[in-house]
Amino acid sequence: MIIGIPKEIKNNENRVSLTPAGAQELVKRGHTVYVQTGAGVNSGFPDEVYVKVGAKILAAIEDVYAIAEMIIKVKEPIENEYPLVRKDQLVFTYFHFASDRKLTEAMLASGAVCLAYETVELPDKSLPLLVPMSEVAGRMSVQQGAHFLEKPHGGKGKLMGGVPGVKPAKVLVLGGGVVGCSAAKVAAGMGAEVIMTDLSLSRLRYLDDVMPANVRTLYSSEFNIRAELPDTDMVVGAVLIPGDKAPHLITRDMLSLMQPGSVLVDVAIDQGGCFETSHPTTHSDPVYTVDNIIHYCVANIPGAVPMTSTLALTNATLPYALKLADKGWKNACAVDHALFEGLNIVQGKVVYKAIAEVFNLKYEPLNL
Repeated sequence: MIIGIPKEIKNNENRVSLTPAGAQELVKRGHTVYVQTGAGVNSGFPDEVYVKVGAKILAAIEDVYAIAEMIIKVKEPIENEYPLVRKDQLVFTYFHFASDRKLTEAMLASGAVCLAYETVELPDKSLPLLVPMSEVAGRMSVQQGAHFLEKPHGGKGKLMGGVPGVKPAKVLVLGGGVVGCSAAKVAAGMGAEVIMTDLSLSRLRYLDDVMPANVRTLYSSEFNIRAELPDTDMVVGAVLIPGDKAPHLITRDMLSLMQPGSVLVDVAIDQGGCFETSHPTTHSDPVYTVDNIIHYCVANIPGAVPMTSTLALTNATLPYALKLADKGWKNACAVDHALFEGLNIVQGKVVYKAIAEVFNLKYEPLNL
C-alpha cells in the first residue's frame, strides 16, 4: 500500500502522525511511505531520518494526497485540505466529527473512507488510540490552568499548592476517565485540593482506592457541581461520550457562582466542549474571558509537546496502521472489531450512529 504522511497545518500543531520507527516497520512489510518535507521536524525527526529508513520525501502536501492510498494524520483535515481528499482514499486520524458539521459534510462529499482514532473501541469499551493523547491532555490541562490562574495572566493569583498556613487551590475535575485521572494526579502532585466527579459509582470507588489522599470523589450531578463552584479555583472538563457531542456540565448561569479570575479548562472541546460558554481556541491565542471567568479551550493541547505526543501516538496507532496497510481497510475492519468501530464515514455514507444523530443525517450501518 502507498501511505502518505502530510505535514500538519492546524494552528501550532507540531506533531507528526508517524515516527521514523513506524515508517521503517511499514517499509519492511513492502509498503511505500511518502512523507511531506518538514512534517517531522517539530517533533525532532528531520527528513533525512525518514529517508534512512526507506521513506520517500515529497515537497508539497498536494503531492502526498495525490499519491497515497492511505493518509495517516494527527488532526482532522482543515478546510484547505478538503479538496485534496480523494474518493475511496482511506484517511486515518482524529476526526471528532460530532463537533464539526462542515468537516462532516466535506468528508461525505469526498467519497473517502474516514477511520477515526477516537472511536476505535475494544470489547471492554476502552479507546486505545484516544488514551495516549488523553494522558497528555489531562496532564497539560492542569499545567496550563495553573499558568492562567496566576495574576499576570488574568487569574485570581492563587498558588496551586498554597504554603504552610495558606489553603491550596481547589480543582474540580469533571469526569473520572483517562483525562480526568491524569489531570487529578498532576493537580494533586502540585498540592491542590482535588474533587473528581463521575456518574459511575464503581469508578468512584476505584478512584477512591487509587488516588492520593488530597483527591476526593463526588457523584456527578448538577446540584453537586453547583455546590462546589463557589470555592473552586479551576475546573477541568474531562467528559467523553465516544463519537458524540459532550454534554454541557457548566452552563452560562453557573459562571456567576465562581469567583472572578477562576479558570475553566475544557479538554472536551474536540467533541464540542462540556461548558456552555466554550468555543475552540488555539495555542497562539489560548484563552478568553466570559463573566470574569477565564476559558482555556485549545483543541489540540498535546500539539504543544510534540516530542512526547508523537512518540506516544505512534506507539498506539502503528499496530492498527500495519493491519490496514497489510490487509486493506475492508479486510482489516472485517476481522478487527475495534477498527470496524473506527469507521465513521465510508464513501459518502455515515456509518457511525452518534454522528448521524447529532446532525440529523441518514445512518447507514456498514456490513463487511
